[in-house]
Amino acid sequence: MGNSFKTILKQTSKDFKNRSVNPPLVRTSTMVFKSMNDLRQTQKKSLNNPRGGYFDYGRQGTSTTLELEKLLTKLEESYHTFLTPTGFGAVFLTLFSILRPGDELIIADPVYSPTRNLTEKYLKDFKIQAKFYDPNDLSTVNKNITNKTKLIYVENPGSNTFEFQDLGKILSIAKNKKIYTAIDNTWGTPYFLKPIKLGFDLSIVSGTKYYSGHSDVMGGSLAVSQRVFRKVLEAHNMTGLRLSPDDAYLIMRGLRTLDVRLDKHQENTNKIAKFLSQKKNIEVLYPLKKNSKNYKLWKKYYSGSSGLMGLKITSKNKKSVDKFVNSLDHFGHGYSWGGFESLALHQEIKEQGNRKFLKLKSNEYIVRLHIGLEDIDDLIRDLKNSLKHIR
Repeated sequence: MGNSFKTILKQTSKDFKNRSVNPPLVRTSTMVFKSMNDLRQTQKKSLNNPRGGYFDYGRQGTSTTLELEKLLTKLEESYHTFLTPTGFGAVFLTLFSILRPGDELIIADPVYSPTRNLTEKYLKDFKIQAKFYDPNDLSTVNKNITNKTKLIYVENPGSNTFEFQDLGKILSIAKNKKIYTAIDNTWGTPYFLKPIKLGFDLSIVSGTKYYSGHSDVMGGSLAVSQRVFRKVLEAHNMTGLRLSPDDAYLIMRGLRTLDVRLDKHQENTNKIAKFLSQKKNIEVLYPLKKNSKNYKLWKKYYSGSSGLMGLKITSKNKKSVDKFVNSLDHFGHGYSWGGFESLALHQEIKEQGNRKFLKLKSNEYIVRLHIGLEDIDDLIRDLKNSLKHIR
């Protein structure tokens, strides 16, 4: 059997015992054993092989969640992959696993706003300090390192503003200082970037997005290196952050077409990015222009690009930007992304979080687009009709 990403997606986790192409959905709270000896032997096996799926209680998982863990571990090329009930749950598990009172973390300025709130505000109560670095100036990473720094946390590209960073340089800094590294890889997924293989210790993906692909399930994954496996295993057991078998089943089913969908998302988004780049009052925030820093850094590490992009729109007033977004017929308006449908969202400055290094002029506005799987001519026609509102 071939071992390419596409083949792994299609061939892994077939259930020949039950004659099913996808592993069956197994729900249980109580694990039933034939005898106490059987129970104790299972617990012993779990201690010796904590990745082997030797469960004695339903919260730990079932054969359904185990198969998803195995599949994602193959895709990530990681030591193991932990499942969480949401993508943000994987963010929390990352921080809870590594950080302790008195520690410091260095984190990218353009992170997902709930991640920013968690690190900037909530962790303060536990005497953990977050220091934010400029994604366009990695000297700010070095400047913030102290003997208390335990973790460098990257989101690539930056949330909403889509700055690409030199991942190799960040890893080199961390390795030199013996600091753990984590990355939110939801935009790229392991289809386009394998962070653990690159050298990261922890890689977060929101399974709510492209893994599911249908906007009807929530979940998260945290792929880890062997270096941090025991730390995350302990934290995972202590927090109870587990994915339900039902959600695992739906994510597994969605993953079968991940490559097909992402290829089409990429194709559609590149066409729309080229169309929008011709508009004089719009800066396309997507790896498009080959001579740009963003494109070069994307090309250096990624094998492709997904369907999420940003627009920096120059306009005389906010109302015209709102009119542009509201007049779109084929783009829904809402949070999240990664489903089959196109979405448009005017990201107001307050939704960017307390960004330290984001410099927007008073006449500049950020609109986030997720380009779905609809007919590309319909989407471009829709955008063209709505752009007339921007003044």
